[in-house]
Amino acid sequence: MQMNSAVSFLIFFFVLPLVLADLQVGFYDSTCPQAESIVQQAVQTAFSNDPSITAAFLRMHFHDCFVRGCDASILIDPTKNNSSEKVAGPNQTIRGNNVIDKAKKSLEAACPLTVSCADIITLATRDAVALAGGPKYTVPTGRRDGLVSNPDDVNLPGPGISVSGALSSFTDKGLDINEMVTLLGAHTVGFAHCFFFSDRLSPPDPSMDPTLFAKLNKTCAKKASATVFLDQSTAFTFDNEFYNQILLKKGILRIDQELALDNSTASIVSGFASNEIGFQDSFAKAMVKLGSIEVLVGNAGEIRKSCRAFNKKKTGVF
Repeated sequence: MQMNSAVSFLIFFFVLPLVLADLQVGFYDSTCPQAESIVQQAVQTAFSNDPSITAAFLRMHFHDCFVRGCDASILIDPTKNNSSEKVAGPNQTIRGNNVIDKAKKSLEAACPLTVSCADIITLATRDAVALAGGPKYTVPTGRRDGLVSNPDDVNLPGPGISVSGALSSFTDKGLDINEMVTLLGAHTVGFAHCFFFSDRLSPPDPSMDPTLFAKLNKTCAKKASATVFLDQSTAFTFDNEFYNQILLKKGILRIDQELALDNSTASIVSGFASNEIGFQDSFAKAMVKLGSIEVLVGNAGEIRKSCRAFNKKKTGVF
């Protein structure tokens, strides 16, 4: 048993760096030097019209990377003959596809079949976070686009999951408990539909602030598809206020509130609540790690011409 464990560790230790070695900062410097600025411009335009796009990209990036790795499989449209991840329940409220399309169209005009859709998602998320006041960080690029998009593969931790259940999902992807609490801090921006937390309203969840409960109950009584901000204080600013809110029992989603109550995560929450710089630094590092999950590099996968469809297979006469 000890020998098998040692062998497994050695395989992980040597294989992981080899995979990450093909992701590098400035991957497109020689092949498409304007790549990152093209994506940034598309995101800037979108953010100017709708600052909630930051939350949309964070959600898209997370949902993409947690299913078959960061390969843009979440962007594939379903067809008459083939379904895709887009039709899976958790992905039916994914937004931001139109911004990805605009960036891809500009990139194809400048550098045909060079920049992957997987990298566009990663770069767009990074840029949107910065625009919302979050950390400005570099991300390695060089991802390739996946060749599979299956709704049956979508098995994401839901908003009502326990801390231990969420941690199991995160550790399966190579992320530790600190990184989990850090990444869930992305809920400092964005909103949720009432049906994602209706179980906390009926019956009333005693861990929720009574004033917040009354407010949510009134809003959600009108219709289950109504939305509320996950951060009731600074909804469009990427800061550490989310952690202060859940310490005050003002978390919207069950998993968010549980982070402040569970013994395994409470101290991390308190630390981030009192140290915004520490949170933003940890978030930048965690995002780089998230963006490196099970990536396709080298000759694996493809570079799609359209982010919504796999490239057509070439045929020839032999």
